[in-house]
Amino acid sequence: MEKRAGRKLIGLTGMYCAGKNFVAGLLEKRGLPVLDVDKLGHAALDAGREEVLARFGPGVLGDDGKINRRALGEAVFGKEAELAALEAIVHPAVNRMTEAWVAEQGGSCVINAALIHKSSVFNRLDRIILVEAPLVTRVLRAKRRDGLSWAGLVKRFRSQKDFRSQYLPGKADIYRVENRGSFPLCARFLREKLENRIDEILSGEGMVR
Repeated sequence: MEKRAGRKLIGLTGMYCAGKNFVAGLLEKRGLPVLDVDKLGHAALDAGREEVLARFGPGVLGDDGKINRRALGEAVFGKEAELAALEAIVHPAVNRMTEAWVAEQGGSCVINAALIHKSSVFNRLDRIILVEAPLVTRVLRAKRRDGLSWAGLVKRFRSQKDFRSQYLPGKADIYRVENRGSFPLCARFLREKLENRIDEILSGEGMVR
């Protein structure tokens, strides 16, 4: 698929609980359509339900008969062969939906994905916004949001120790954005700093390689 003149294809990603979805909301407020690839993954799982069950068994089903993503995640976490099998089911469908969505956009748009380096659009990205946050902030967010045990959190964070290296082979400029959250004593300052950084990036300035 060829790029259209003047159109920018922007990738948005970040480590576990760095706050990339919050940044996605800021980009939408600035008029940029944002595709949540994680939601496409949910749709692809539903569409590939029979393949998933044939590969991983009924243990990944919830009480409602649908794929339980947490149970499926536990079944593949840290298991290279199992993860590859799941990706072979899900990623082709996700890529088809991503390509169709991008083709429908008349101007610049954003692809929000934790594993954006595995997307079919990766090598066509003009820039990547990489959302970061201090480790303690991410841990607190993860504990509050997902309710994992401390052992589970340690495993999740260790699994991303090489997160940044996956973007080095890409062609896009990488812009780092720090999302420290909204601490009561400095919430307004942190929000303004984050929004100013987003505006710098969208104006083509402030690149950090």
